Amino acid sequence: MQGKKTANECAHEYKKEGREKNMKITDGIFYVGVNDHDVTLFEGQYLVPNGMAYNSYVILDEKIAVMDTVDEAFGEQWIANVEEVLQGRKPDYLVVQHMEPDHSANILLFLEKYPETEIVATPQAFKMMNQFYSLDSSVKQVPAANGGELALGVHKLNFVYAPMVHWPEVMMTYESTDKVLFSADGFGKFGALDVEDGWADEARRYYIGIVGKYGAQVQNVLKKAAALDIQVICPLHGPVLTENLGYYIGLYDTWSSYEAESEGVVVAYASVYGNTRKAALYLAEELRRKGARVAVYDLGKDDMAAALADAFRYSKLVLACNTYNMSINPFMNDFITRLVEHSYQKRTVGLIENGSWAPAAGKVMRGMLDKCRDVTFAENTVTLLSAMKPDNEEQLKALAEELMKAG
Repeated sequence: MQGKKTANECAHEYKKEGREKNMKITDGIFYVGVNDHDVTLFEGQYLVPNGMAYNSYVILDEKIAVMDTVDEAFGEQWIANVEEVLQGRKPDYLVVQHMEPDHSANILLFLEKYPETEIVATPQAFKMMNQFYSLDSSVKQVPAANGGELALGVHKLNFVYAPMVHWPEVMMTYESTDKVLFSADGFGKFGALDVEDGWADEARRYYIGIVGKYGAQVQNVLKKAAALDIQVICPLHGPVLTENLGYYIGLYDTWSSYEAESEGVVVAYASVYGNTRKAALYLAEELRRKGARVAVYDLGKDDMAAALADAFRYSKLVLACNTYNMSINPFMNDFITRLVEHSYQKRTVGLIENGSWAPAAGKVMRGMLDKCRDVTFAENTVTLLSAMKPDNEEQLKALAEELMKAG
């Protein structure tokens, strides 16, 4: 896949250099982040089998800027990384682009080590900073204006507000000499940097789950970025991106405009005794037989975040669910709630319901999705009464045929 090479090469370089070895990005910009292999659930909900990276950077010039901190658990390691790059010099600025604790938790630790440092952040970030950490009144605060500039010498930092990507205080920073975009949580992905994996799948799962609700805001930032000559992207999670930037930016444009990335069908099901599951798998096999690309998720067992990401990745979605307490299976309820909360739209949706005496799942699922924009429901809704029968097979074939014809 185009672009995958860059992420893997970066991971290989991090692995070769070692967890605590700093990486030179340009002549004056260095990576000083850390890898977390202890975390199992990022933000308490996202599975991260390959761990997580918390990125930070140092810009060396006449004046020195440190870009963001890292998660609280890695404060001492991060300080050691920063010291190694500084070689006895003291930083002039700590630029705080985003106030989530995995990036801001070591502000006070940093100020203990370097009390003369001036903190640069948006006014809203300073407000949050005091909510989290209660800064001493002696701390020097430099409000970053939208479009403002901070000269370090040869390097010049230009601040770009990025509200709701994905918190309201966020800004990105463009270094105009080396043409580096420090993108905050934008262009981030799950996974530590000493593990080799592809970029797109874990970046998609990260984006859809964490940022995906705010597509309009991401589109606004992409428009600002289009006016910049960007040669390197330095995110707060994931590898530094140095090649094929059009690939990464193109994916972000697709994701944030809610267009389908690929033609295909996600079949997501919730089943109690296996009968709804049989119908879902029958449909999936019928679609594959017709040449469709199909991803199947058991919502009771599989990673919900992966199912959500694929629902946005592909052009069509089928929800198969049993009636439960005159409503729907709790796993399906959770899944549809996530779809709605993340602004699911511009898709074709098919429904399969099951019930032994009063099937209601189809009506409930449709009602929940009525909150979504530009969702077209397939005309063929399949209703099972307890178990699959020959007429259900015909209905499922008709649904498959309709989905194959849908645009």
